[in-house]
Amino acid sequence: MYTYRMEIQIAVAKINKYAVSESGDTLEVVERPTGGLSVVLADGQTSGRGAKAVSQLVVRKVIGLLADGVRDGAAARAASDTLFADKTGKVTCTLNIASVDLHSKTIVLTRNNPAPLFICRGEQIDAHNEDSVSLGTSRNVRPVITEIGVESGLTIVIFSDGISHAGERRGQPMNVGETIRSLIEDQDPAPQQLADALLAHAVSLDDNRPADDISVVVLKVSSRAGDEVRRMTVRLPING
Repeated sequence: MYTYRMEIQIAVAKINKYAVSESGDTLEVVERPTGGLSVVLADGQTSGRGAKAVSQLVVRKVIGLLADGVRDGAAARAASDTLFADKTGKVTCTLNIASVDLHSKTIVLTRNNPAPLFICRGEQIDAHNEDSVSLGTSRNVRPVITEIGVESGLTIVIFSDGISHAGERRGQPMNVGETIRSLIEDQDPAPQQLADALLAHAVSLDDNRPADDISVVVLKVSSRAGDEVRRMTVRLPING
């Protein structure tokens, strides 16, 4: 049976720091017990294997709690406490959680990341850059939480700080908001096209040698006719 309903598409584009074999960014998608999905993105301090271990620690803690029905904010605080206890406050990690809650028909955005996130409704682009601290800095770290209703035409852009710092070493830092505006102003890009374009622009500002791990997540709500099948596509390049 085909019906006319909204659907949410999630796209990711990520790349390692130049000449580093392992990304310090970790991203996972987990189904919520009450319906819906959560996307969890963590960026461990520095880069390489050590940063990867930290971001994996955080993500595994968060997705385990989310799968058990723990609220996003509580999961973020618990992950911060775990990291603080494990690393005695000497290592930090940023965290973003984007949850599509089918019960409340909302999208919950949880942020422990100095880098902003962007919420776009048509040509209106709002940067959410409230003060936010990374996980693991103390025992009382709290996330910034934003909850918005699911509506057609909504686009959300989340990223690790590799985007924010792109181009800095050349004195041409990336203006993320204006880049998003230029990409969506005259067209309606698919989520993967938008994520790929933001990543490509950031990499070009670093002379095709990314100065940091970069991850971009785009969520888009659209109205369209379709079946009830859930789909996910993953592309993982392998260098032999």
